[in-house]
Amino acid sequence: MTRPWVRPTARVVVLDPSGRVLLLGARLTDPAVPPGDVLFWYTPGGGVEDGEGLRQAAVRELAEEIGLDVAPGALEGPVWLRRHVGPFAGAEIDSRETFFVLRDVVHEVAPRGLTELELLGDEPHRWWTVHEIAASGESFAPSDLADALRTVLEGPWTGPPRIVA
Repeated sequence: MTRPWVRPTARVVVLDPSGRVLLLGARLTDPAVPPGDVLFWYTPGGGVEDGEGLRQAAVRELAEEIGLDVAPGALEGPVWLRRHVGPFAGAEIDSRETFFVLRDVVHEVAPRGLTELELLGDEPHRWWTVHEIAASGESFAPSDLADALRTVLEGPWTGPPRIVA
C-alpha cells in the first residue's frame, strides 16, 4: 500500500459585509469522469507551492480562483486547521489545510488563473449565510462549517486555530 501524498493547503473564508461566506461547488473527483452535480461546497484555496508560505499561497489562490487581489496582511488568522485524507484522481491525498479569514469583501467572482483541472470542473460559486448552510442538505468542507463560521463571525480572531472537521 502506498502512502498518501501530503499536500499543504491554504484556504480563505471570504466574508461579505453581511457575513455571508463565498463557497465553490466541487463537481469533479476524477478528471477521467465528466463533472456532475455539486458534491460539496468549499472555501477558495489550494496547494502550497515549493518555497511559498501559507499566506502567500492563500493570496495567490484568491487571485486565481475568484479574481481577487489582496495583500497577505489582509488575511486574519489562521483560524482553522483541517486534515482530510481521501482519493482524488486515483491517488490518495493527505490534505493539511490552514484557513484564513478575509472580511468585508465586495467582489464579483471572475477567475483568472484556473488550472486545466479547475476549468474542466466548471465549478459554480455562491454566497451563503450561516443559516442557509445549517439548514441545507448539501455537503460542506469542513463538514462543521456552519458551527465554525458562527465563531468567526463574532469578530476578529484572537485565539489559536480551531481544529475543524
